Order: sequence, then C-alpha cells, then structure tokens
Amino acid sequence: MVATVDSHSESPRLTLRRVMVVAALVLVLVLLLALTFRIAQASATRELTGRLAISAQSRVQTLESVLAKQRVVATVLADDAAVRQALMDPSRANVARVSQKLGRLKEQTSSAVIYLLNRDGIAIAASNWHEPDSFVGSDYSFRSYFTDALDHGEATQFALGTVSNRPGLYLSHDIPQAGHALGVIVVKVEFEPMEKGWAEAEETTLVTDSSGQVILTSQPALRFMPMPPQPAGQVSARLAVPGADWVLWLRASAAEASRAALLAAGTFGFLFTLFAGAGFWALRIRSRTARRIEAERRYRADLERAVAERTRDLTTEMRERRTAEQRLSQLQGEMVQANKLATLGQIAAGVAHEVNTPLATIRLLAENGRQMLGEKDAPEVSRNLSQVLRMTDRIAQITTELRGFSRKATGTLGPVAIKEALDAALLLTASGRRAQDIRLILPEIPPGLRAMAETVRLEQILVNLLQNAQEALIGRPGPEIRVTLRDDGAMLRISISDNGPGLAPQIAASLFTPFATNKPEGLGLGLVISQEIARDLGGSLTAEPPREGEGATFHLDLPKAQ
Repeated sequence: MVATVDSHSESPRLTLRRVMVVAALVLVLVLLLALTFRIAQASATRELTGRLAISAQSRVQTLESVLAKQRVVATVLADDAAVRQALMDPSRANVARVSQKLGRLKEQTSSAVIYLLNRDGIAIAASNWHEPDSFVGSDYSFRSYFTDALDHGEATQFALGTVSNRPGLYLSHDIPQAGHALGVIVVKVEFEPMEKGWAEAEETTLVTDSSGQVILTSQPALRFMPMPPQPAGQVSARLAVPGADWVLWLRASAAEASRAALLAAGTFGFLFTLFAGAGFWALRIRSRTARRIEAERRYRADLERAVAERTRDLTTEMRERRTAEQRLSQLQGEMVQANKLATLGQIAAGVAHEVNTPLATIRLLAENGRQMLGEKDAPEVSRNLSQVLRMTDRIAQITTELRGFSRKATGTLGPVAIKEALDAALLLTASGRRAQDIRLILPEIPPGLRAMAETVRLEQILVNLLQNAQEALIGRPGPEIRVTLRDDGAMLRISISDNGPGLAPQIAASLFTPFATNKPEGLGLGLVISQEIARDLGGSLTAEPPREGEGATFHLDLPKAQ
C-alpha cells in the first residue's frame, strides 16, 4: 500500500520537472532569437548602406561627366571666332551662322539649349532660333548667371526657365576681347531623363545645392524645397559632386535588412527547435525499445508469410514476364515504324513544295499549248508538251520515293545499291536544303557498289542523318553538308558531316540514349532507332568525338555485298 502511494507521488514531480525544463528552453530560445535578430539586422544594414554608397558613387560619376562635358562646350564657344564676330557685328548673316552652329552643337552634346547674350543681356543667337519659343530677342540681364559671368568670367545657376518653364542648370562663360567681355555664352542642361531613371529605382535620390535646397530629385514634388529629414526606418548614403557645390543623397528603406534579420532569426529558431526535438526524441527511444522488438517479431512473421505467398506467385509472374518480353519485341518493331512515319511527316512540307512547283508549270505550259494550237505553231507546241512530260516525270519520281520510304520494312537483307539509297534520301530531304541554301558535297559512287542491307531501313538511317545535319545548320553562315564513302573491302563506311556548331559534350555523352534530345519538339528516338537498325543490318552507327566549332560527323558502317 505504501508502494502504491510512492508511485503516484512521483508522477507530479516528474511532470513539474519537465515543465520547468521546457520553460527554461523557451526562455533561452527567446533570448537567443533576440540576439540573433540584432546581430543579423546590424550586418544587413551595413551591407545595404554599402550598396547605397556604390549606387551613389555611380550617380555622382554620371553627374560629373554631364557637367564636365557641358562646361567644355561653354569654354570652347567662348573662344569661337564666329561667336566673337557676331557680338562685334550682329548682322543677320553673322547671327544666323552662329545660331545654326549652336543648333548643331545642341544635338551633338545633348544640351537643352545654347544661346548667346550681348553685354546688355539680350539673346542675339540661340540653338532654338527656328522654334516658336526661340530665345532670340529675350532679355536675360536679370539672371545671376549673366551678371556673374561678366564679373568673374563664368558662372552656374540652377533655376526654372522663363520661356520653357522647365528646371535646368545654366552654365555661362564670358566672351573676352581686349580685356573686357563682349557678351556671355550660356549652355542650359536639363536632367529630366536622368531623373526619370532615378524614379524607376527603389531608392530615393536627392541632389542639394550649397544652400541645402533640393534641385534634382527622383520625386519632383521635393524640387526647390529644403532637404527633408530622413524618415524613420531608412538608411542613406551621402556623396559630394566634384566640380559643383552639390551633394547627392541616396535613401532606401531598411525593411530589407529587417527581413534578412527575421529570416536569420527564424532559421536559428528552427534549428534550435529541431535539435531540442531531437533531444526529446532520444529520451523516448528507450521506452520504445520493447515495442520495437515486438514489432520486429511480428514483422518477421509477416515477412515469412509474404515470402510464402510470393513463392506461390512466382510461376504466374514468370509467365507474365515472358508475355511482356514478347510484347516488348512487338512494340520495338512498332516504334521503328512510328519513327519512320514521324520522319515522313517532317518532310511532308518539303514534298508538297516539290509537287506544287511542277504542277504550276504544267498548268502554265498547258494553257500556252492551247493558245499556240490556235496559232498553228506546231514546233512551239511540241517543245511545251515535252516540258510538260519532264515535269510529270519529276512528280512521279518524288511520289514514288515517298511511297517507298513510308513502306514498312520486311526484315529481309539483300544487296542494296548505295548510290540509289543515297539518291532517294537526298531527294526526300531536298526542300530543306534549298530553303537554307545548303551546299552539298557528294562522293563518286560506282553504280555497282552494294551493301548487305534492306532498302527501306537503309534509306531511313540516311534520311535521319541528313535531317539532323540540316537542322544543325539553321541560321549558320555558309552551311555545308559533306558525304564521303570509304570501301574497306569487307565493310563500307558512309560518313555524313556538317559545319554546324558541333555536339555539346553533355549531348554527346547521351547521344544514343532513348529520349535524350536538345530539340524542343524532338523525342530523342531517331538516332537510337537508327543505331538499332544499323546493328540489325550487321553494321554500326557511331559519332566522332565532339570538337567545338568543327561540326558533327556520323559514320554508318555496313557489310559489303560480294
């Protein structure tokens, strides 16, 4: 009775201890997650700030390049003889010559407008002289870039245009002559394309002048406003623009850093939970040992029953396997025929083209013959009808070869003329070569040279190899297919080469593997079936090792007929 009380008194203590352990683990996990989040957030923020600094440097370099190019334009024009002549003698011819020069420079330098002011601040020439809102005749003496250029030689001012009402940077330079200024040349630069590019980026880009006023921005509403304070949850980069009293600011949301920190903390929490769960699982292993032993005993008993049942089924399975092997052999034969029909479908468009051309010629010549019969011109009629007969023979040749190619193989081997088989394959693939303007190089084949094969299956291999070569030459300059023949006495070797891109190593490794193909609509069975046909004929089909940029070469070896 005492033992029973002790047994029940230990269970609450054990449960309480487990609860305390779990609570301690949860507390440790929370502290570690908070620490991981802080460290990961600081690291991600530093990385984000570094990327912003790189982007700011790129934008500053672009600004610096634009300012330097436009300053050079103003400096060069300040020393231009035609510009100085127009100020000293503002005749219509001189002014027109300068305006045309300024128009050409505007297009070449991507300036917004270039114009020339006399000492009174009146524009006498401008790149937009021929436009309705031309600056010619306007008074700009009130602009600081005009007065400062007269006093100091050159000046800059960012302001809204009085005519165009578009913001831009005005770069001005005086036109010196004998110690005094004849006038001022002004180049206006607009940054609208640059600002549009900034607006498409996720960051906010701001450029302030020496007074802290925003002059360039990816947010047009902030232009000519004081520099706004940095919003909470953002990081920024600041960089001065060389050659100007400008500062470029780049601001971006720090949400990316927070997401990276949350991901790091979540990963750590997952791993911590995984290891903690593994520890608890290890504690439960001992209590499950007895159940596992019993389960293994039952499993062995079930396995023995399964083995007995499997033994009874072996005879049935063997019969089914023999049936499946017979079916597999039948399916292989059907697959060969299916591949032939698929190849026939690919060349059907070319055959249609070959047939349509003679038929159109027949119609035309027949009509000519009917008209010439009316004119009683017998010689002309005879020649036209002879041409009709030749076209008809050509149609008959094409359709005959097509029917022969689609005919199912008999499986009987005999002497087959190499030249006739190759001519038939070339005829069936001719339209594709003409469409690509492929040069064909053929060997001299003796008419009596024969191989032990079957006509239909030999033609199928040759058509497959020629089509593969033609597909490899699509879009290639100077396409060429070369067919060579070698007689080794007992064996004949037909080689088909192209000057295409060649076989990639990964494709060459699985070239004769079923369903391995790099063609979007290919099945990967053409070469596999062709190789099997070559073996059935007592020969072989192989490919030369791939050589980059040297095209592909396939060798068909067949026994020579004596």
